[in-house]
Amino acid sequence: MSADAATSFARTLVDEWARRGVTDAVVTPGSRSAPLALALARDGRLRTHIYLDERSAAFFALGLGRATGRPAVVLCTSGTAAANFHPAVLEAHHGRVPLLVCTADRPPELQDVGAAQTIDQTDLFGPATRWATTVAVPVEAPGAGASWRRLAARAVTETIGRLAGPVHLNLSFREPLVPTGEPLIDVAPLLAPPGQDQAGGGPQPGPSIEVMDRVAELVRDHHRGVLVVGWGAAVRAETVAAYTAATGWPVLADAISSVRAGESAISTYDLLANDDAVRSALDPAIVIRLGAPLTGKATTAWLEPTVAERPLVVVDRDPARRGGERAATELVTADPDQFLAELTDQLVGEGPELRQEPDRAWLARWLAVEHSVRRAVDTHLDHDDEPFEGRIARDVMDAVPAGSDLVVASSMPVRDLESFARPRDKVTVHANRGVNGIDGFVSTALGIAAATAATGGAPTVALVGDLCFLHDSNGLAGATGRALDAVFVVVDNNGGGIFSFLAQADLDEHFEQLWGTPHDIDLGALGAVHGIPVTTATRAEEVGEAVRAAVAAGGVRMVHVRTDRATNVARHHAVADVATSAARSVLGGRDGSETGR
Repeated sequence: MSADAATSFARTLVDEWARRGVTDAVVTPGSRSAPLALALARDGRLRTHIYLDERSAAFFALGLGRATGRPAVVLCTSGTAAANFHPAVLEAHHGRVPLLVCTADRPPELQDVGAAQTIDQTDLFGPATRWATTVAVPVEAPGAGASWRRLAARAVTETIGRLAGPVHLNLSFREPLVPTGEPLIDVAPLLAPPGQDQAGGGPQPGPSIEVMDRVAELVRDHHRGVLVVGWGAAVRAETVAAYTAATGWPVLADAISSVRAGESAISTYDLLANDDAVRSALDPAIVIRLGAPLTGKATTAWLEPTVAERPLVVVDRDPARRGGERAATELVTADPDQFLAELTDQLVGEGPELRQEPDRAWLARWLAVEHSVRRAVDTHLDHDDEPFEGRIARDVMDAVPAGSDLVVASSMPVRDLESFARPRDKVTVHANRGVNGIDGFVSTALGIAAATAATGGAPTVALVGDLCFLHDSNGLAGATGRALDAVFVVVDNNGGGIFSFLAQADLDEHFEQLWGTPHDIDLGALGAVHGIPVTTATRAEEVGEAVRAAVAAGGVRMVHVRTDRATNVARHHAVADVATSAARSVLGGRDGSETGR
């Protein structure tokens, strides 16, 4: 009597994943994937989420991984189902999110013979994976069980490595695809304990003593600096606070860095970056940037010009994301939090002959501008009660409960959050900035909400534009039945608002057809189709209260806000003018000459 190798193989994978801390699996319907789907459902240690659409399923799994630092399994059948995983795989690769991708495949005898639902799935995702392998049809053979466990263990280890990312297991199955009733192969656990496979991956090698000495010397020689924190830095607020206390530097933290908070936080920098006089008066002598570049191009061009104008130190775990095309003095591959903590210790621990008091006047100048501009901008925004996308971003950030997650979409929402959000602590901000696409946003947000729900955490709020919301409307299917608390704030300007800021806007003849792309879809009705309660905010002052009420009510809900795309650019420019005027009034002259550098 032969053993049921397919069932034994699938159950072994699931058992080893559970032993190594995997807690969630996202499964899409299909026949060829039946052995692993049944093993996941039967085991019970992994929460199993069902999605009809493979692209949405993969982004839901990505949201789980983004929120927890642990890979979620995402499983599909063969053919185009597997190809639909590709956008999420790319985001996981570039965004450094652990993801365990499992695609079922036909056995070798059905390859290249015209069999239905069969494509070449070997290395389907190319270089966008940390590891990929096509696994042979499981058969009963000496040592097979141990090799299956090693496969499962390696998959987890690879996906949460030093640079987390996707792993692809292409699993070949031969019929019968359901349990045969034959005996199972007894596969004992590996002797090696699973403790090495924990969320967060292996330790990042620290910078060398020589690098730390060079950077410390730069800081001593150019003490009027700024600390820039971009997405993906994963630096702690207390580490930033300790550094700024030691140096007296202002902190220019992108809102999606989750550390735009504290006494040295500057939230208005993006509104000031286009004015020559303000830039001149606030121009730093040195810049240290942690993580990816800031979202705003103007600020990055100011602080990180392509021609060397000042020392620039860039620190990131990922060498590919450091912005090496710019004139950096030091490109440091290291954990940003570890680097900044060591740099602070070195500066604070220096002897009296090296240690210098922070330049409090430098920080005071920045903070005076920040406070003046913040007041002027907020007053301007609050004066007009017609919904404006910048104010919506500010008010949504303010309305998110402490301890909650805010998920922000690409295109205008992430830019408006950077430009308009006030300093705020105790909110974790997520964004799919690996590839900056609008793919899978709804599902990503729901995956993050599922991760927090599993631990009894606070609700999730998502800020999204209308086209991004429509792009993943399949992610709404079944959302109200997932026992999640998620509020989608949908900013609806009936088209692609970001293109109005670009050169294409001058092409009057074809702009609306090719870029404005009005959809004329009632998004509130779309939410209602999926059973999602919808609140429509018609006045600007209603947005924050609507978000708070939706959060308090619980479940998956939607706050729908219509805005005017035709006036959006002019309103952004008007706020920038208000900010410039307020900054110049503090700096003592229209050219900033009274304060100097």
